[in-house]
Formats: sequence, structure tokens, C-alpha cells
Amino acid sequence: MLAHLARLTRLALPVVVAAASIAGASQVQAQDKAQDKVLRVGTLKLIHGISAYFYDKFVPAGYTVEVFPFESPTDGKNAVLTGTVDTCIHGIAAFLLGAAAGEPVVIVANANNGGMAVIAGVKTDIKTIKDLKGKKVAIWPGSTQEAVILERLRMEGMSIKDIQPIRLSFSDHPAALARGDIDAYVGAEPAPGISLANGTGRLVEYPYSTPIGSLNMILSASEKAVKENPQRIKMVVDMHRKAVDYAMANPPQIVDVAMQKLGQQKKSIELAVPNVELAWKLDDVFMQRANAYTRLMFENKQIRQMPDLERHITKQFM
Repeated sequence: MLAHLARLTRLALPVVVAAASIAGASQVQAQDKAQDKVLRVGTLKLIHGISAYFYDKFVPAGYTVEVFPFESPTDGKNAVLTGTVDTCIHGIAAFLLGAAAGEPVVIVANANNGGMAVIAGVKTDIKTIKDLKGKKVAIWPGSTQEAVILERLRMEGMSIKDIQPIRLSFSDHPAALARGDIDAYVGAEPAPGISLANGTGRLVEYPYSTPIGSLNMILSASEKAVKENPQRIKMVVDMHRKAVDYAMANPPQIVDVAMQKLGQQKKSIELAVPNVELAWKLDDVFMQRANAYTRLMFENKQIRQMPDLERHITKQFM
């Protein structure tokens, strides 16, 4: 009898194992399918990346949106390349650094114009770009702001050697200025709005007089995603376009969402919003500014070679 039971067990065991394997595979497939319905988008922890938080108003039926906030433009760009996110809103400087190094990153839409400012401490004598000479100026390396301030310094007959550049992330700028750790910063909203609202900062200028103009942030994707899953990228770009148009038509909602997502006070956000133009079009103006940006980064030796923008900018989702 025991021998008979043992034989039945041996016969049944492969069936049980097979059934368990099938069940496990089905569960994995179900999880993968569920993940396919989640559109993963990245953005920076800045007010000019706020459009990502409006995507859920325009998400396609059957899909959901998950927003990943990043502190660094380079981290956002890298998340696109590793497939952590489908797309990401980040500075064009990080894109150009990657493209020039041969990384398969692609611009699929514009994201923001403006959102930059040169802010000095109210207790300093800094009132112009020339006054930055010899001063401690916070700049985030690899950012659009770095490229812009290098050009503004050149326009004033100066260079980075004429100031004391301090490596500091955008979110740390206002507190460092208030403490007196730095004399000025080349920042990104809402930081300038915070410094102006709490009375510790003075506006030196909005640095849009360079050939770059106000071009700042873009929406990127990987070449792999664009080639292998263009419908998915198109869904995100369509959400992005609708979200941008909606947000720009409803400035009070930008203030509300920025307060909620960035944890800032209403006054500072209200001061920041007029300095931010959310965007999506890859029009002639965008292309002119992008080409000017590329040339400036090459001339400033921030990149070793000029990337092929025809390869790295696609208008197929416009």
C-alpha cells in the first residue's frame, strides 16, 4: 500500500510542478501586462517641469500615469536611457551632453521656455552680471543654467575664471543664499521665486539675451523606445501637449499643483509662474535655439563634438 502511494506521488509530482510553473508564468504575464498599462514619466523637481503632474487629466482609457521626480537633469536623462521611465522632462544641456557622447537619447517634444534667473543676495553689491566678478556663484554642472551663464559672462567680456563657481543643486540655492554661503546663484524656478518672496534675494536678470533665448527644458525618450514602441511614446507626447495647453490656460492651477508637489509657499510660486512658459512645439524657433545652444556648448568645450540633431530630434509625434 505504501509503495502504491509512493508511486502515485511520483507520478503526480511532475503534474503539480508543471501546474505551478504555468500558474507562476501566468501571474508574471499578468503583472507584465499590467505594467504595460502604466506610463512612467520623469520630470525635475522644478516648476517648469510641472506639466507632468497634469498628464493624468489626459491619460488614455485603460492606462495610468506614474510620475518620477528627479533632482538632477542628468539623472532624468539616464532614467530614460535605462528604461526606468518612458519619457522625462529635463534640461536640454543634459540631452546635448548625452547626444554628443553618442548616447541614444532623443527629443520628442519641447517642454519649457524660461524658468531661469540670476539671483544675488540682498546684502551684496551685485546688480549686474559684471558684478559677479570674484563672487561665489552657485551653478549646477551639466545644466542649461551653466551653458547660459557661460555665454552671459562671455558677452560681458568675462569667463568662468572671473567668478568662484560653487557646485550646488537647484533646490539648495535659496537656503545657501539666505545663509550667506554664496553671493549669488544661477537658478531654476521656484528657487528664484523663493528668494524674492522671503526677501533674501535680488533679481540680477532673467538671462534670455543670448542666442539660446529662453530655451530650457525638453521631453526626451530613448531611441529604442521611439523605434520599438512609437505608439507608447505618442501617447505620452499627446498627454504632454494637452497638459501644457491646459496648464498655460489655467495659471492658478499651476500654482496649486506646484504648492502641492514642490511644497513651496504660494507667494514664491506666484512670483515664479510668470517666468515659466510651458511648451511642446518643435517649431523653427525651437530648432534655431537648439542649434545655437549646441554651438555654444561646443565653443565652451562642454561637449567635444557637435551631435547630429537631425538624428536626435524627431518631429514624428507632433
